[in-house]
Amino acid sequence: MAYLDNLRTFVRVYELGNMSAAARDQRISAAVASARIQQLEEHLNVRLFQRTTRTLNATEQGVLFYAGARKVLDAVDEAEAEVSSVTQTPRGTLYVAAPLGVGRRLIAPMVPKFRESYPMISVRLRLSDRKLDLTAEGLDAAFFLGIPEDSTLRIRKITDCERVLCAAPTYIAARGQPKDSTDLRQNHDCLNLRYPGVAEFQWPLQSPDGVRRVAVSGPMETDDGDVLTNWALDGQGVILKPVFEVSEHLAAGRLVPVLPDEPPVPIQMACLYTHRKRQDPKTRLFLDFMVEHIRRAVA
Repeated sequence: MAYLDNLRTFVRVYELGNMSAAARDQRISAAVASARIQQLEEHLNVRLFQRTTRTLNATEQGVLFYAGARKVLDAVDEAEAEVSSVTQTPRGTLYVAAPLGVGRRLIAPMVPKFRESYPMISVRLRLSDRKLDLTAEGLDAAFFLGIPEDSTLRIRKITDCERVLCAAPTYIAARGQPKDSTDLRQNHDCLNLRYPGVAEFQWPLQSPDGVRRVAVSGPMETDDGDVLTNWALDGQGVILKPVFEVSEHLAAGRLVPVLPDEPPVPIQMACLYTHRKRQDPKTRLFLDFMVEHIRRAVA
């Protein structure tokens, strides 16, 4: 298996463009990753990467070798998946990503239950509100809220999640309840989720005249959805949230709805995966398990 290990390390170094990042991804040391690349180069008698103290770039031979190595690893993964399907004992490691709120509340609590049924499957769960690249991150599946930009990936829709505008009672007492979306935009602090690549903030609200996309702004932004909720609980402003993320706070009165007559448009929850990954029994089993749980949880 040493040669396959070398191929997997090479592919991750190529995709991530960084030896240390690839080593972390493979859960090996940077020294081991470097040694594996060196073994491949000695076997092929070519240089796969040009290295300097600051950069690492694939050579022409490295670019050509990557295409073949990727095909080899895909073929091995598919062959292992076929064996797992026949023996009905799916095994291996799943690399899964999800937004913080979705991951903490809906995915992570169910991973141990999934493994009770499939103990030979290991799960590596990465939580982030940032946009992730499935290929670059080496992911089998990625849950998300919204509409993905990458049309080359397969999408499995899970459900439409109701959303709510809400704020702390202390904020409403100090600033008043917004009269309408114009008042919200002009006279209130709207707290937003911000990460690199996010476009201008527009909250889609339902009105008697149809959906209005309201450009909002505020004094505080973050790339962590739970931090956003905590700011709202502290009376710092209005947030737009999936109901399942703030339902406990709403029920306890720690947050109260804002503009109930102009509610936000529901947001799609779905999962991204490549066509090849969908054929993997362990990926299919995990998605089926989580989809059923999520639909019950957010109903």
